[in-house]
Order: sequence, then structure tokens, then C-alpha cells
Amino acid sequence: MADNTALGQIEISPTAIATIAAQSVTQAYGVVGLATKNLADSVARALSGGTHRGVIVTVNGDRIEIDLYVIIEYGTRIASVAASVQNLVRFNVEKALGVPVTAVNVHVQALRVSSTDL
Repeated sequence: MADNTALGQIEISPTAIATIAAQSVTQAYGVVGLATKNLADSVARALSGGTHRGVIVTVNGDRIEIDLYVIIEYGTRIASVAASVQNLVRFNVEKALGVPVTAVNVHVQALRVSSTDL
């Protein structure tokens, strides 16, 4: 994503956007963490040292699409947690960049049981 100003060009990398999104996800109630898309993606990110596991940002011109792969706490309302994640990520990215986010797709990869009182 690039913006031309009178002083020059400002470029924001997808990695920077992924950092904002990842921080937003960790603030959402009911989210245990981020997960990889699949096993091959997990191995590739481990080898490359990728720090934004579970966040894929696609930028096409002024369009930003974010795919999130999350692990949610067992016993929470999955749809409510996913909607909360969408709202938090969209709000924080738009606030930081001043550019509208066209889509935030939440993929629930797993549920985690934290309590042993079940």
C-alpha cells in the first residue's frame, strides 16, 4: 500500500498491517491465540522465522483484505467471538492507517479447553 505526498511516497508493508491485526486479535475475549492455515504453512513459517502466524494480509491498490486463523476458547459463543475479532481488527487497522479495510475473514482452526472442570 503506497500513498504519494508532496514530500515523497509513504509505503506500508503487509507485515506492518499484520502486526496491527495480530495485536488486535490478542485483545479479543475468547481468543486463545493464532494458528497457521495448515501444516505446510506452519513448516514454511517456522523455517522463514515468520512472526505473524495466522495472519494473512492481501493488499490490492487501496483494498486491504485480512484473513485470520484463530483458536477460540471452548465454551464461548464462536460466532460472537469471531464477530468481535472482525470488529476489533477492522477498527484498529483503519484507525492506524486511515484506509478502509474491505474484508476481515475469521477462520476458526481449533477450540481449546483451558478449564479442567468439565
